Amino acid sequence: MDTRQLEYFLAVVDHGGFGRAAEALHLAQPSLSQAIAGLERELGVPLFHRVGRGVVISDAGTELVGPARQVLRDLRTARSAVDSVCGLLRGRVELATMPSPGVEPLGTLTRSFSREHPGVTVGAEAAFTPDEVVAQIRNGVCELGLIGAPEVPRPPGVQVHELESQEFFLVGAGDVEFPEGDPVSPSALAGARMIVSPPGSLMRRIVDDVLAAGVDLRIAAEVAHRTSVLPLVLQGVGLAVLPAGWVPLARRAGARIARIEHSAQLHIALVSRTAALTPTASAFLAVARGHRPADYLAQIASDSRCL
Repeated sequence: MDTRQLEYFLAVVDHGGFGRAAEALHLAQPSLSQAIAGLERELGVPLFHRVGRGVVISDAGTELVGPARQVLRDLRTARSAVDSVCGLLRGRVELATMPSPGVEPLGTLTRSFSREHPGVTVGAEAAFTPDEVVAQIRNGVCELGLIGAPEVPRPPGVQVHELESQEFFLVGAGDVEFPEGDPVSPSALAGARMIVSPPGSLMRRIVDDVLAAGVDLRIAAEVAHRTSVLPLVLQGVGLAVLPAGWVPLARRAGARIARIEHSAQLHIALVSRTAALTPTASAFLAVARGHRPADYLAQIASDSRCL
């Protein structure tokens, strides 16, 4: 068994088949099939079941995924460690992020990190719940993850580094009717058309609380992809409740913003695996530990008072 075989095995797993994996690896499919067949012979078990023209990972293959990712990550760690001794940090840092933390503080953290380490690529995988972020760290897809939750998350099996807490704002297009007040009271939303995420998110809970208080507002759009919320707002479809991390982007796009009268806050944390981190991940964590959100949050407050 060698690292090349493990890399090929994980490519088939991640891309869901030999054809797409071969394309991603820039490899002829017969060569990939032969490499996997050789690995199966060495292990004495099938790693995939051939079903028609596709494949399904076997129980043995499922058990190999985690150790294979760890072997490849340890190899990258060894290479990076040698580079770091020479004063050269290069390579890639891999993290998973939920949608709102993927706007801020990911933007600020990546800017600071890239200025210090221009030779390192930041790769951000998508995740939609804290459990998904933690799962990607545990199974070796990523070393770091950004989580946003109503309370400071404390998932087992990972280390948690608190970063910031974000208030919620009402956001609307510059040319649509916008409620008076800052903060906007729930009663001021009477008659408003709202763009919301599906039930379960903190953004949606705030709108549901306003509805439960007897305020007559309308759900104009419900979108699962939270990155679609702000574009719909800017198109004038309706208003939306968004955490503070979205506000600088919304303001630059010409939207109107105001705090909304609600006690909810989005607590952001960076989580990391408990095993030793690669030098690139350690460097990103060091930048995160020095993160000071006060400056951009203070700017948000100043901007909202001016609108």
